[in-house]
Amino acid sequence: MPVFFRMLYKVSYDALYHFSEDDGWAMASHVALSALLAVFPFLIFGTALASFLGADQFAETAVHVIFDTWPETIAKPLSDQVIQVLTIPRGGLLTVSVLAAAYFASNGVEALRVSLNRAYRVSETRPWYITRLVSLGYVLGAVISLAAISALLVVVPVALAFAETNFPFMKDFLSTVSSWRIYGTLALLIIGLVIFHLGLPAGKRRLPDVIPGILLTLILWLVGALAFASYLASFANYAATYAGLASIMIVLVFLYMVGAIFIIGAEFNAALMKYRVLPHKRPNRKT
Repeated sequence: MPVFFRMLYKVSYDALYHFSEDDGWAMASHVALSALLAVFPFLIFGTALASFLGADQFAETAVHVIFDTWPETIAKPLSDQVIQVLTIPRGGLLTVSVLAAAYFASNGVEALRVSLNRAYRVSETRPWYITRLVSLGYVLGAVISLAAISALLVVVPVALAFAETNFPFMKDFLSTVSSWRIYGTLALLIIGLVIFHLGLPAGKRRLPDVIPGILLTLILWLVGALAFASYLASFANYAATYAGLASIMIVLVFLYMVGAIFIIGAEFNAALMKYRVLPHKRPNRKT
């Protein structure tokens, strides 16, 4: 057991040291601002594409998936603005504004890619146009996934009602399944983190290489969200400091914390691979 704690100390120290050396705090602010700037373009592009595909419930589904894992005091002001934006009628799918929205949405993915490259201590070898196309592919994949989920949300209640009528012995089970939205959101979050860690940064990693950092990210995210919500309820008075900008400042500070946690999770994985805690062929990376 002492050996385990010594190794945990070495790995944690290495991860935090490189987080500082790799400008982790600055990258966290870059991720936070890019994510905030990408939310509205992503939802605008997603709503246009989903409407074209016939998934009219996309906006509601996307708002739930994005904001259900946030504390309510932080998510509500932004989600209210998102809903207002998405109710504005727009033109067809292939308009300049919608295509520009897709491009700006990919900036959020690009911020994650750059921060993950630094955290995993790898250099980007792909041309800029390839990385941009990859980021656009992530945006398109996320939209299609949410569109499919929104279509299922229309079909599932009908199927559940039919099942309850014809298979009454399954009523308790079906009622439990129908209330599992938060679990579905959590599952999507985990899948998204796995995809980002495996496919977004340069180099090759296996699933066992990224799982420890993802678990650490989820734990720190939960603790941080609860602590931040408690802080807002008990101590913070952003309205007195930022007046009408209070809501946006709260969201930025929260995203800053989430960005730092996301990067630390990748730094933790890189430290584990460095000390061969996880069997792995060491990639080319900075010391």
